[in-house]
Amino acid sequence: MIQNHEIDYRIFGEEMQYVEIELDPNETAIAEPGAFMMMEDGIAMETMFGDGSQQQGSGLLGKLLNAGKRVLVGENLFMTAFTNIGSGKKHVSFASPYPGKIIPLNLQELGNRIICQKDAFLCAAKGVSIGIEFQRKLGTGLFGGEGFIMEKLEGDGMAFMHASGYVQQKQLQPGEILKIDTGCIVGFTAGVDYDIQFVGGIKNTLFGGEGVFFATLRGPGVVWIQSLPVSRLAGRILRYATVSKREEGSVLGGLGSWIDGDNQW
Repeated sequence: MIQNHEIDYRIFGEEMQYVEIELDPNETAIAEPGAFMMMEDGIAMETMFGDGSQQQGSGLLGKLLNAGKRVLVGENLFMTAFTNIGSGKKHVSFASPYPGKIIPLNLQELGNRIICQKDAFLCAAKGVSIGIEFQRKLGTGLFGGEGFIMEKLEGDGMAFMHASGYVQQKQLQPGEILKIDTGCIVGFTAGVDYDIQFVGGIKNTLFGGEGVFFATLRGPGVVWIQSLPVSRLAGRILRYATVSKREEGSVLGGLGSWIDGDNQW
């Protein structure tokens, strides 16, 4: 039987959020390296292989296999554990790496399993297993945007995902289908069927600007959707960083640059 540490939490902020986790004596939270923000005195920090869950196994081989799975999903070999070694309640906080929202997940209420994109996990109660989920369908693996492998969170405790932009939680009824850009998927419960569909039509393919494939999610289950995938944001920033100012569509053209003081006479 899975048994995770029971933790309380509070989420602060609007667009740049962080989560504060309250630990009772001997309780532990685990997090991705780099997610740590601050903690109170009396909390011990330890770097470890894998996630420290019972599914990882206690031997060296089990730990190495678990860590190897994390490498496949693009995560770090190590995770960090924060344990309250004091006598009273202590608090540790973790921050999202980019603007957006932190999504709290009570795994016990969500079927004990969540499938999410590879970089969505932020932190969790100790005992939550962070593993890999292979997409069994060839089309999903080749064209799904996330590859053959996604991440899965298993257990009966609290876990936290982070997403960029606005986050929408949508409940899909049995047989209900949602068509969505692959990058906008944050995660979904295990009962949701995930597949890839060809957009179709030569004009859509060549000139649609939305890609050749999109995802189809079939209920029943819960889906979390982000409005601004960080990859899309990074691509747009890179696009504007690598073009000259007069190519940005300004009606002033070179005159605008001269007014800005960019041109020297």
